[in-house]
Amino acid sequence: MAAAAAACRLLRLAPRRLRSPRHSAPTALSLFPTPLSASSGWRSYCAAAQASAPPPAAAAAAAAGEAVGEFRRRLRVAEVKGGEDEGAAWVGKELTVRGWVRTCRAQRTVTFVEVNDGSCLSNMQCVLTPDTEGYDQIDCVTTGASVIVEGVVASSQGGKQKVELKVSKIVVIGESDPTSFPIQKKRASREFLRTVAHLRPRTNTFGAVARVRNALAFATHKFFQDNGFVWVSSPIITASDCEGAGEQFYVTTLLSNTAEGGCLVNNIPSKDGRVDWSQVKYILENCKEDMDFFNTWVEKGIIDRLSDVAEKNFVQMSYSDAIELLIRSNKKFEFPVKWGLDLQSEHERYITEVAFSGRPVIIRDYPKEIKAFYMRQNDDGKTVAAMDLLVPRVGELIGGSQREERLDHLEARLDESNLNKDSYWWYLDLRRYGSVPHAGFGLGFERLVQFATGIDNIRDAIPFPRVPGSAEF
Repeated sequence: MAAAAAACRLLRLAPRRLRSPRHSAPTALSLFPTPLSASSGWRSYCAAAQASAPPPAAAAAAAAGEAVGEFRRRLRVAEVKGGEDEGAAWVGKELTVRGWVRTCRAQRTVTFVEVNDGSCLSNMQCVLTPDTEGYDQIDCVTTGASVIVEGVVASSQGGKQKVELKVSKIVVIGESDPTSFPIQKKRASREFLRTVAHLRPRTNTFGAVARVRNALAFATHKFFQDNGFVWVSSPIITASDCEGAGEQFYVTTLLSNTAEGGCLVNNIPSKDGRVDWSQVKYILENCKEDMDFFNTWVEKGIIDRLSDVAEKNFVQMSYSDAIELLIRSNKKFEFPVKWGLDLQSEHERYITEVAFSGRPVIIRDYPKEIKAFYMRQNDDGKTVAAMDLLVPRVGELIGGSQREERLDHLEARLDESNLNKDSYWWYLDLRRYGSVPHAGFGLGFERLVQFATGIDNIRDAIPFPRVPGSAEF
């Protein structure tokens, strides 16, 4: 259905190709998503695709539109070394590996770097020589650093692995101070690793735990879905005192809160090696009876509306262009329209429903003053690499941003926001040890349900809605 299309197509926002054109390689192994910042060559963002002419009010903003790019899936180390031949079939092929350095062993004429991308227990052994492009950075290739390594797969002379990567180029993305990085090659106790929980997924044990946990969660959901069960979100907050839990903690708004500190991926429909977005109509095709009901009794025409959204291209525009569009509309809004003020629901709905005739719209590059401190600053010094996806009737459905990966910039933003940096020690550590450009987004799941069903009140899209003074179930 169209709502699923909106959600799935938004995956394009983060996992795009990270490397610039000069770093291109036939195949890429990576765990790192592409950042959304306009401040460097890394940026690869969703852009406008305007198949039909927009209304006059939107013409100026739509003029600079570009096509929304497709999601491109990268191979992982697990897919190269995880087969029965342990990677032998890849010998002679060029690959780009992206991951974190586990170890670096320098010999007289050759250097061995073990790189792990989190997809499996096995590392990719990378062999460097003084002729390798970027070899002058070898002193920065320390445990915990994040790197991009390009080369050709070759049979390994060692007995621990069948293949290795003969490196032609290495780029250090995020350095890691070897004197203070808390996770070294030696064995560490579980108790100690709990004190560095933000870094422990890079260890063999907790990397494996995360992958098994993921597989168990997937298998559990798959079992119930295959056997006709319906997933229901049970209450997180309840007034019932179950199993003595009432003595564990209590929930109140009376206390001050000002003090700080307080893979079955192959089943995805694809075509020519890419995700086949023409199939993201899942709900329309698999919940036809329910959708006919909503079309008859809740919102007449919802099926046509969702089908229309699923087939239309997304539009993208900057926050500045959106403000100009709203001012030019000469429409009287309840809330003021001015650069530097956040967009309200009425503004968002006007943009997607009126200005762009029901097409999903991505707004990007918001003023930094109205966004969180962790969003990456753009070169203009006024905006950050943030985005919202707007859809008809709901307004904002998805919000996301590129995170600030530069330690000095992040510390400066904490100071500007009058936040105690000591309270964010673990967050700063992630920039201090092997930082990488990265981005993320969140989807309002109940809003997605509301959008798909036509339900007016979001409380009706939640199995057990909670409101102040009411926790009866």
